[in-house]
Amino acid sequence: MALSTKNPTARVGVEIDIDQVSLLSGEHAAEIRELLEHRGVVFTRGKDFSDEDLHTLARTLGDIRLDGKDGVKKESLMKVTFDKEHSHLTEYFLGTFTWHFDGFWEDTPPRGSVLTPRALAPSGGETEFINTYAAYDDLPEDKKAQLDGLMTAHTMYRTHSRVYPDPTPEQIEDWKGYGEKIHPLIWQHSSGRKSIALSSSTDYVIGMDRAESDALIEWLTDWCQQPKFIYRHEWRMGDVLIWDNTGTMHRAAPYDITSARRLHRVTLVGEEPLTAVRTPVSA
Repeated sequence: MALSTKNPTARVGVEIDIDQVSLLSGEHAAEIRELLEHRGVVFTRGKDFSDEDLHTLARTLGDIRLDGKDGVKKESLMKVTFDKEHSHLTEYFLGTFTWHFDGFWEDTPPRGSVLTPRALAPSGGETEFINTYAAYDDLPEDKKAQLDGLMTAHTMYRTHSRVYPDPTPEQIEDWKGYGEKIHPLIWQHSSGRKSIALSSSTDYVIGMDRAESDALIEWLTDWCQQPKFIYRHEWRMGDVLIWDNTGTMHRAAPYDITSARRLHRVTLVGEEPLTAVRTPVSA
């Protein structure tokens, strides 16, 4: 039997009505993966998920990856919180307040993530998503022609300089130590579809002067942030949410970082490289 679904917006997000046993069994995994590609975000409410359950669900959808900073033990469970008792990555989580996709420094970014809350902020702290497939599909044809084939440089410095107004020399050195990662601006997927590979880490367009590059990135950012492409998830305890990292951007809405807000996340290994538009070879 097909899943019962409800769309919270016209272009992004889908709520599925499914019992916990069926969800964890994997019997609907193929359908959930299909929904992820087309809706970007899949969620269900009222579940009593342990961390083990989170891993079980993730395994039905793909292979689980280890997350964490280089030089520190990496783990399959990430605790997204500013509470240092629960995470050693708190200094990086300010970047979650900017629009981004995960793993910009990798050739093959993570496929997606499974998320459930353990504590909520008194106010704010929603998670917002942009469907970057839909944002590409709606581009005017002349813009598609302009963007297809462009390459961009991504930097950790660009991401964190947006949220740290007065970084320490040690922080700057750390961010710049990641160097640059070059990616196409438009992601050509193995399915034949395309999405916009834009992120807070997008620093500049290769081959453009800085002013032209900044203007293009600003225009495209504004385009993607149109309300029709955005779903804001208002967290409730018992929610389980899955997002497609290869076809969305996401960010956390502002909240008091001294609050106990904590989300537990399991991430899926990437399955396809971030590749440029394939230009057909002429005869």
